[in-house]
Amino acid sequence: MPTTDTCVTIVPYFKAHEGKLDHAKSLCEQCVTQTEKEEKVLYYGFSFHGDEFHCREGYVDGDGALAHLANIGPLLGQVLENADLVKLELHGPAAELEKLKEPTKDLNPICFTLEYGFRR
Repeated sequence: MPTTDTCVTIVPYFKAHEGKLDHAKSLCEQCVTQTEKEEKVLYYGFSFHGDEFHCREGYVDGDGALAHLANIGPLLGQVLENADLVKLELHGPAAELEKLKEPTKDLNPICFTLEYGFRR
């Protein structure tokens, strides 16, 4: 049974540059504040393990994820000045992932296509 779920998740992993973890955390807080304004965000937050961190984020659909990338662009640039993007995954249905491929191509994402499941 194919899914009708349109949810897209962006799954980035970062590693803070030497001595930059506190500044990176401050930027993460700013990202949360900026993202709270978005209409199609389902959840958004950062988790940390030593100098590594992850953004847990989900959007109603690919358009919501694109709106987020446009909204967060300048802050993401600052995060990337203070941390390396270690890995980036995109998860969602094929039609929604297609919307993200071109805008995220420079970040070399790994795309996982949702084929089965449901959403409540």
